[in-house]
Amino acid sequence: MSHLICIAFKDSGTADHVLNELRASEPNYVLELEDAVVVVRDKDGKVHLKQCVDVFGNATTHGVALGVLWGALVGLLFMNPLAGFLGSIAGGAGAGFMTKAAEEFGLLSDYGIPDTFIRALGSTLPPGSSAIFLLLQHIDEEKLLSRISKYEGTVLKTSLSKEQEDRLRQALSRHHDKQMEKGKASG
Repeated sequence: MSHLICIAFKDSGTADHVLNELRASEPNYVLELEDAVVVVRDKDGKVHLKQCVDVFGNATTHGVALGVLWGALVGLLFMNPLAGFLGSIAGGAGAGFMTKAAEEFGLLSDYGIPDTFIRALGSTLPPGSSAIFLLLQHIDEEKLLSRISKYEGTVLKTSLSKEQEDRLRQALSRHHDKQMEKGKASG
């Protein structure tokens, strides 16, 4: 089951830092990103989306590999493997190119978190701030909370249970509380 988590930050760079840390956590099985989008609302109030999970990035490579396999098989059947091989490379590359082109023109852009939802919620951010929208498959809650607790953020929306969402809010506010304590101690 996928979990949606949307967190806002006070400046325009924190969401990128959080995403980098979460991506570094993936090999350690802390989480599995299905989709991730960083939203930045600039000083003029314009909302910018950074799609961070490239779903079709290897489409051409996979198309060529499958095309070579099928082309070689068909070529062997008709006793002309070289023609089948060359035709399969062209066909596979063409299919991969078409997939990538469809993505570029927005025909396949709403895989994962819908862009309309992201833009609508992103437009509520204060100018000069950022947010991260995450669609997660697998979550090791303890490790995830310890990694993001150093960032001060505000939970905008989640599909987590009430208890899980409260733990996320507490983890994000711990950093703020620690900074306040340091300020009082040094002042």
